[in-house]
Amino acid sequence: MTVFNPFLASASANKPSTSNFRPPTAAIYIGTSGYSYRDWQGYFYPRGLAAKDMLPYYAREFNFTEINSSYYALPRPQNLEQMARKVPEGFIFAVKAYRTLTHDRGESVTDDSKQFRQALQPLVDQGRLGAVLLQFPYSFHNNQANREYLARLRELLPDLPLVVEFRHAGWVHDAVRDFLARNELAYTCVDEPDLPGLPGPVVYCTAPVAYVRFHGRNAAKWWRHEEAYERYDYLYTEAELKEWLPGIAYLAGQARQVFVAFNNHYHSQAVTNARMLKELLAAGQL
Repeated sequence: MTVFNPFLASASANKPSTSNFRPPTAAIYIGTSGYSYRDWQGYFYPRGLAAKDMLPYYAREFNFTEINSSYYALPRPQNLEQMARKVPEGFIFAVKAYRTLTHDRGESVTDDSKQFRQALQPLVDQGRLGAVLLQFPYSFHNNQANREYLARLRELLPDLPLVVEFRHAGWVHDAVRDFLARNELAYTCVDEPDLPGLPGPVVYCTAPVAYVRFHGRNAAKWWRHEEAYERYDYLYTEAELKEWLPGIAYLAGQARQVFVAFNNHYHSQAVTNARMLKELLAAGQL
């Protein structure tokens, strides 16, 4: 799979130009999409580790994670404050937006966005909020109404670092890149199966925060699975991760912060690949 950077590419996507390249200067945070998985016991967590102890254990090794529970229910400020107390200084959270903001998109959006923003205040106060992840479904297509909706979310959450993940390939377009930049909405670069209709591995930097998510390349199970976790049952090779190093280097030269989240969480494969990428960066591969 070729990771394509439209900003760097010349006439051929396989012959990148360095005319716009800046040396990497951003802080790079590498972690996993969530941390509280029972099937990680015996792989990453010691067997029998209590759920309340998972985050402190995770934070011994990683400086960033995504909070997924906020998608299913509006988070409570006191719960986020408790989470912040469990991690060391410098640890950063990305919080997935509540589902009514990305999937339902009904009349409650205004009120829900206010409650969601209030809930995040403890993380904001402590400087621990790295991003709010707006993960939209495949059915959210690139059209005027949906672009206006994105602009509305920016107005409703004006002071938050919003990152947008599209699941439909129609959003991979220069005009969308420019639209996101005007609204200071970060484009989420994704690695996922090479299937019709899904966004390819394109690198855009449209905001001070840059974001990359690795979902795995399990094409056979992406659409046809009995359990949701099957979609993300995939272990990247070192060679596959190296494909992303030029793109991550580009993002680190453009943004102030770069977040890389591994969502191939089955049996802690996300941990394995996060470690692998950290080792590549530590070895000067960036």
